[in-house]
Amino acid sequence: MTTLLPALAAGAGLSLLVVGFLIKFRERDEELMRILDLPSGEHDVPPEVIAEGNSALLESGVQLVQGALERMKMQSRLAEELERSRVPLRPGEFVIVAAVSGILGWAVALLLTGRPVIAVVALFAMPFLAWRVILHKVAKRRTAFERQLPEALSLIAGSLEAGHTFLKAIEMMVEESEAPMSEEFERVLSETRLGDPLMDALDRMSIRLGIPDLAWVIQALRIQQSVGGRLAELLTTLAEFMRQREEIRREVKVLTAEGRLSGNILGALPLFFMLIMQLMNPDWMKPMFRGWGPAVLGAAGLSVAIGVGIIRKMARVDV
Repeated sequence: MTTLLPALAAGAGLSLLVVGFLIKFRERDEELMRILDLPSGEHDVPPEVIAEGNSALLESGVQLVQGALERMKMQSRLAEELERSRVPLRPGEFVIVAAVSGILGWAVALLLTGRPVIAVVALFAMPFLAWRVILHKVAKRRTAFERQLPEALSLIAGSLEAGHTFLKAIEMMVEESEAPMSEEFERVLSETRLGDPLMDALDRMSIRLGIPDLAWVIQALRIQQSVGGRLAELLTTLAEFMRQREEIRREVKVLTAEGRLSGNILGALPLFFMLIMQLMNPDWMKPMFRGWGPAVLGAAGLSVAIGVGIIRKMARVDV
């Protein structure tokens, strides 16, 4: 116990130090952005603000991690997912935070259970959970965008019917919409103000979000530009089609809810009972941590993961 407490304290202190540095640098970047948005001469910029740099140790660590990610061809994928989730971290910063969380999870698990095997599992589980959080935020934003897209197309179509230009219609839609729809289209408008063609900015948004419905809308816009026709009527038709697909998706989700819930419960039960037995009767679990016990536990965990994956795949229906 005396050796575990320093490990726990070191892990907690390291995690707090890294998070504190990242928050400090993020606040500094936001302050510089706010200053740059002000009219010229309205806010004096102290020289130390411009000259201030990131901590040499932390920055060198971030650059080292990003170099490793680049060599493993993982940096672009991680950067894309962080951008889609709107998490204000660079890939190297995220990897460092995930690694620190793994060390902290290892220390906590070792302190609570005293089992090195469980501590090693926690060491790898925490970074995995951090990555799953990023993917969950991406999926949540994508789902919200898909839900808002039909209404946004209807607003744009209504503005076009009123005689506004397509760009002005998008601006009015952004004013009426909520995030993430307003955030993504506001970025499109910002790119057009910097001189990019509107369709190119929309293409980049489609690639960034990876939503099939949005890709269809942009493809329809390109075809309409080539062959002509009433754009408002086209957007209204697309919006109605997407609403009908969304109704079908909801019905399928309701019908497959039992299968998805069964998979989640079956996957969580072994871990739940293992934790309960470890807390209630630690001696009962001791044979599973000696000899072939860890290999048996690993094989059992792998079989459970495969079974849960098969159940979730059977319950997934693409519409």
